[in-house]
Formats: sequence, C-alpha cells, structure tokens
Amino acid sequence: MEFGLEEVFETAGMILFENFDIRAVTLGVNLKDLMDRDAARLAGDSQARLIDLGARLVGEAQGLSDQLGVPIINKRLSITPAAWLLEPCAGDEAPLTLARALDTAAAEAEVDFIGGFGALVQKGATQADQRLMESLPRALGKTQRLCGFLNLASTQAGLNLDATARLGHILKEMAAAADKGIACAKFVAFANAPEDNPFMAGAFHGGGEPDAALNVGISGPGVVRAVVDKHPDCDLTMLSEVIRRTVFKITRAGELVGRELARRLGVEFGVVDISLAPTTAMGDSVGRILEGMGLERVGAPGTTAALALLIDAVKKGGAMASGRVGGLSGTFIPVSEDEAMIQAVELGALSLEKLEAMTAVCSVGLDMFAVPGDTSAATLAAIIADELSIGVASDKTTGVRVIPAPGLRAGDSLEFGGLLGRAPVMAVGRFSGEKFIARGGRLPAPIKALRN
Repeated sequence: MEFGLEEVFETAGMILFENFDIRAVTLGVNLKDLMDRDAARLAGDSQARLIDLGARLVGEAQGLSDQLGVPIINKRLSITPAAWLLEPCAGDEAPLTLARALDTAAAEAEVDFIGGFGALVQKGATQADQRLMESLPRALGKTQRLCGFLNLASTQAGLNLDATARLGHILKEMAAAADKGIACAKFVAFANAPEDNPFMAGAFHGGGEPDAALNVGISGPGVVRAVVDKHPDCDLTMLSEVIRRTVFKITRAGELVGRELARRLGVEFGVVDISLAPTTAMGDSVGRILEGMGLERVGAPGTTAALALLIDAVKKGGAMASGRVGGLSGTFIPVSEDEAMIQAVELGALSLEKLEAMTAVCSVGLDMFAVPGDTSAATLAAIIADELSIGVASDKTTGVRVIPAPGLRAGDSLEFGGLLGRAPVMAVGRFSGEKFIARGGRLPAPIKALRN
C-alpha cells in the first residue's frame, strides 16, 4: 500500500487539528491450549502468556506511535471466551480465579483493558456458561481492567430470553458491587457479537481466529465533523460523498499502522474497525457530526435519517479503502462518552426511546447510558431484549451497555470521569413488561436465518 505526499500532509493535519488517532490496538490471544481441570493452573498459565504478549504490544505500539507521529491511544488484549476455557473446571470459584489472573496480567503488562470474560449463550447455556454468568458481579466488581460480555442472541438462533431475564438480576448485583456501578460499564450484552472486535467492553478472540491477531480501531469523528463543517450548503448526496472520501483516507492510515504493528509483533493482522468512537473531548463527537448536517440537536426529527446517511458513508468509504474491514465498523452513539449526546439528554432533545430508534440504523446499539437505580431487573431485561431483537431481525450486531445508577433518579448525573465521561440518568417508561419477560424461552430466529 503506497501513500502519496498529499495524503501524508492530510494525515498530519488530521492528527494536529482534528483529533485523529488510532483509538485502540487490540491483540487477540488464543488460550484454548491452556485448558485444564485445575483452575489455578489455567489461571497461572494464562497470566504468564498474557503478560509477555501484552508487554510486547505496549512497547511496540509506543515505539511505532513515536516513529510515525500517529497517536495510539489504547492498547488492549482480548482472549478466547472465558466460559470455553472453564469447561473442564468444577466449582463456583473457578471463574473468579481466572478473572483475578486476567486482571493481574493486564496490570503487569500495562495494557488498558483485557476483554473476553464472557460466554456465547444465544441458544442455551452450559454449566460453565452459567457459572461465569453468576460470577460477573464479583469478577467485574473486584477487578480494574477486566471486561465482560454475553452474546444473548443471533440471527441464526434467535434470542435467549431465559438468559436475558437472568441478566437483569445480575446487572442489579453488578451495579451494587462497585462504586458508581462501574462494573456495568465494563460489560456489554450482544446480538451477533463479532469475533474480531477491537473495542471494549465487548472484545473477545473468537473460535475462528488464529493463535494471535492484531485488530485496529481507528475512530476519527473529529475528522468527519471537520469535513461536514466545510460543506454547510451541499446536498445530502454530495455530503455522503465527502464523508466517504474522508473515511477512505483514515482507513488507509489505520491499516498502515495496524499492519506494521502486527509485523513487529510477529502475529497476523486481523481487521481494521472503522467505527466512529467519540470521546468527551470537545470536537470528538458523533453527535456534533449529526448536528453539523443540519439538526438543531441530536434527537430532533431527522436524527435517525442523518445517522443512517453517516453510517452508510462510513461503511462504503472503509470498504473501498481496505479488504480487511471488520469488527463492529459502525458508529458508536454512547451517551456518557459524547458531549453532544450528554447535552441533548439534559436539554430533553434525546429520550431513551429515540436513542433506541437510532440504533435501528446503527450497528453498535444502546451504549453507555444510565437509568434510575431502582429500575427493576425485569425492565432492564426488557430494554436489552428490545435492542437485541433489532440486531436479530436486521442481521447485524447490536449491543447494550446499561448502568442502573445506584441511588440516582431520572435527571441526576452519574460522574465516571476519564474515558467513560458523565452519564445523565435517563427516564424509563413507567409501564411494565415483566410478565412478557417472565414467559422465558427463546424468541425464534427470523425466517432469514434459513439461508442454507
């Protein structure tokens, strides 16, 4: 892949003035060969491997960043789904033994997060899956860098409502297990979870992956916002075109960095994830992109259409630039991590119902939003079921990261600080879906699942 001088100058400008960076490099690591009936041995062997690989990742990423002048913000590890590793292990303490080892490995290697403490239960749950699910409050509440996930649904299998209903209770326990419900911020419920996602909290190293693979998340909402601001009067057809061209450029830059880092580590290059991931920094907002298209505020009529245009342009630009686009490759719309989204909720422009409608065209889902602490387990499960059913029906990835804010009510604010930002507590409808959730069972897969 060759780069011209003009592209080099454009990339430099994006870094200096438009918040362009490599948001995350995530090294996925296979641990299946370390499976053992002795949970302590599994934990110790996993810890040793991850410390070695993680330390190398951090060192090489920093060296490459310094050499190229491209900021690499987060260095992360992801592992084989932990429930698979725990299949031979008996006892309820086995997941916690592994969780502590993974967290220790991340700290000693100085990676930001480690993902993969989760299970795929879209069709049913093994005993190991169930033990891991029940361990989540303690595992995520008592660790600092460990992230977890559950894949509760897929287009092929439908939605596991039994596991979803149980998760509602587990989330309540998770919220109480650590300060400000931070454990819930490190967990995501998925439909159609990708096996090569570099973004937390849902990253894991899937069964179809090699022993190790480097996946890159490029982000870049500040760059896209800048190009939208430069075209205030063009029609939507032309606006889509200029966004596609911009995403093409940042994808090429991201793949260049990812391939070189993978080469230095001696591992396979996986995917470049072209998701636009906002931060709380001014100018690094997906919401401001939508408002730059002409919306008074995110949540105003036209928001879903504007988001549909944005995500379509992002996908087309990325696909044109690289044959290794993967992961989520959508547009994140987290409430707590995007200053425009926070402001829209506080002004009353954006409700939970409108946020859900936006996810119908956005492949990331309901992300980092807070609800009152007294929200019932059944209502939490129903919110998750609503969102995941969109993913099942649309044959795309959707996820939910919800924080029942301990002791807070609608209109209050939950302060996380740093990357996780500030979450205004959103109102939840007062009518109940408890009897629906209590039915249990599995929502059948849509007819489009019968494609063989």
